[in-house]
Amino acid sequence: MRKLLQLVACLLFVAQICSAQEDQRPQKKGSLLGFGFNGTDFPSLGKPKDASIKNTDYGMSLFFMKGWTKRIDYSIRYNLLFSDYAKDPNATSSGYANELEAALHGRVLTDNHFFQPFITAGVGIGNYSGKWAPYAPLGAGLQFNFRSAFYLFAQANYRATLDDTKLDNNLFYSVGFTGNLSSPKPPPVKEVIVPVVERKDRDNDGIVDSLDACPDIAGLARFNGCPDTDGDSIPDKDDSCVTVAGFAKYHGCPIPDTDKDGINDEEDKCPTVAGIAKYNGCPIPDTDGDGVNDENDRCPSEPGPADNGGCPRLEQYHFNAKNVQFVTASATLTAAAKKELDNGAQILQEHPSLNVSIIGHTDNVGKPESNKKLSQKRADAVKTYLVSKGVSADRLKTVGSGQDVPIADNKTKKGRADNRRVEFKVD
Repeated sequence: MRKLLQLVACLLFVAQICSAQEDQRPQKKGSLLGFGFNGTDFPSLGKPKDASIKNTDYGMSLFFMKGWTKRIDYSIRYNLLFSDYAKDPNATSSGYANELEAALHGRVLTDNHFFQPFITAGVGIGNYSGKWAPYAPLGAGLQFNFRSAFYLFAQANYRATLDDTKLDNNLFYSVGFTGNLSSPKPPPVKEVIVPVVERKDRDNDGIVDSLDACPDIAGLARFNGCPDTDGDSIPDKDDSCVTVAGFAKYHGCPIPDTDKDGINDEEDKCPTVAGIAKYNGCPIPDTDGDGVNDENDRCPSEPGPADNGGCPRLEQYHFNAKNVQFVTASATLTAAAKKELDNGAQILQEHPSLNVSIIGHTDNVGKPESNKKLSQKRADAVKTYLVSKGVSADRLKTVGSGQDVPIADNKTKKGRADNRRVEFKVD
């Protein structure tokens, strides 16, 4: 039993190796020549027909086998039996029998599998003690395929007699092996004629004209044969700025600068008006709209003329500084002066962003030092009055210029009167 198990394990190991090669073997058998050992159960001469193993006669076989189709094989077999069998018990036996069989063997699987069962059917004729008798072998078996070069077979047949006067029905057993005489011929390979197609490439860029979107201009494969002169990954045929790298969004052109201020439109908050980077492409703002930009405007929230630094003059609010007069040789405001300063206080309260410098002037009568002090006192008197009317002192600055800045000739009475004045300068 132990030896039998070892034999089975060995066969399974071989089967595993050979199964891995199934797809490489032909599906149809070639020509095989085989040899086998067999046994037949018909009773021997003068012995009862009890099909006992004691009645089994042994022999050997030679056979030829070949694939007919992928699943059907045919074979021609010669059996030599060492047997004294004879249907007629009075016949003289020669001690052996000759048999010749022709059979078909059918399989479910094609021949390129290692292990597979098969069924068999055929016709045969045998000579038993000088009597010829026909029979029909019907049975089943197992086939082991070793790379289509070597096969092992085991089979059992029930052989039905076709002449019961000369032969009894019997059982036949056989174990054998075959060697490959020739492998099956592979199917003929059809010659395929491939038409020669002339592949033109006019621009010699390695891309045939049939696949080249720009067949007359050498280009790149990734652009279907079209060039990209500026290297911006946009082929020239789709690039509106062929020599300048750009973006697909702008058809191959750089980001535009509509107002030509050096700031591209994507970063320019005023793309149609030239400006500067400090203001994101917009011009310097002019908050009060007086034509003087805020960087040069001393009063950016109050409109005023450019010659006054963008600050307004009080005169434009209907203030008349000439009406601010003093009692002669003093810093005492006249009634008319106070009335005009009331108007000035109202203007400053309506325009709280304005700061004012109050500058006092005199004529040249008297000593310059005295005139300097007098002009300062007069400027201070104006400031004091405006503060009393609600104007913040922080918004007012006083300066005494004395007789140093005349606006008229001090030799005349009128000229001296014009030089005795107070100026209001918006800062």
